[in-house]
Amino acid sequence: MKKIAAFFGVISLALVAYLSLWPVPVEPMVWSAPVAPGYVGPHAVNTKLANLNMISLGKEEGPEHIAIGRDGKLYAAVVSGNILRMNPDGTAQEVFVNTGGRVLGFDFDAAGNLIAADAMKGLLSVAPDRKITVLTDKVGNDPVRYADAVVVAANGKMYFTDASTRFAPSQWGGTFEASVLDILEQQATGRVLEYDPATRGTRVVARGLAFANGIALSKDEQTLFVNETGKYRVWKIAVTVANLDLSRGAAALGATVLFDNLPGYPDNLMRGLEGKIWLGFAKPRNPKIDNMADKPFLRKLTLRLPRALWPVPKAYGHVMAFTEDGKVVADLQDPTGAYPETTAITETADRWYVQSLHAKGLGDRKSTRLNSS
Repeated sequence: MKKIAAFFGVISLALVAYLSLWPVPVEPMVWSAPVAPGYVGPHAVNTKLANLNMISLGKEEGPEHIAIGRDGKLYAAVVSGNILRMNPDGTAQEVFVNTGGRVLGFDFDAAGNLIAADAMKGLLSVAPDRKITVLTDKVGNDPVRYADAVVVAANGKMYFTDASTRFAPSQWGGTFEASVLDILEQQATGRVLEYDPATRGTRVVARGLAFANGIALSKDEQTLFVNETGKYRVWKIAVTVANLDLSRGAAALGATVLFDNLPGYPDNLMRGLEGKIWLGFAKPRNPKIDNMADKPFLRKLTLRLPRALWPVPKAYGHVMAFTEDGKVVADLQDPTGAYPETTAITETADRWYVQSLHAKGLGDRKSTRLNSS
């Protein structure tokens, strides 16, 4: 019995040592997470996103970003690195191009080139003849580690987010793994970048974001809307600012917080019809994660646990639409999470396409069948 007790004692000490001392890649910062508001007010629980039609993508998954090209075709970026092209009803699917990375967001420039934020490769241009050109993958000598979302202005300038300058998906097991590390750490190294094709120069617009994610332009193209996923908020940032440090808070000159303390992790931003901007929530808030905000040791310990024990929030379908002055004009939810990790909506005159991090198809519904008010 003494030998058995000694054996279990050694095992217990080894486990404690592992959970306390095993190296992990993060150095968590203490921060103050606001108390989650829950699903109340404009975000009151509803089922307006439930029972979506599905457009199958075959063996593909994760249509993180969906947009209509100048050719009238629907384009979707998926996990395999493919960008799919199809008719608006999902028929005649083909692989338009494979970037060899993971495109998380894209837009089209005036010449019809597909401008892609590739988390592994940087900012790319894909010509109509499918030729791929790397526009930029550095700011000076500093690599773009996690290109996430991009929007092209009428003057040709391209604004895109570099979600984390600490954790590159190409080095940390993929986009999900790198995002978990960055959000748990809260070093706020995300930034907003501008690429000017006229000069081929890349500059920092703003920095200090806890996972810089979705991006959209205001109608007059003087303001950027940017999701800060790790702190549950949306910023308005003037396109003219330079190297603005947003980690100092909402009082930064040239930037304001439009939405704060949202009920989930905001992901993509997409311009819709009638002035709307669609925002998707990849996941709802998790009290366990918020409760660790001021406990760096517990966040390190979490990463020493098997991945199955990580406090990953449950699946919950949720998208919202807002106006440029911050009024919520639509809120659509599916508490069952049947269509997982909703990242935004791509809106056309007659359809809504729902984007997702990991779904195996496109969520689809004729817009006239769903009351968004």
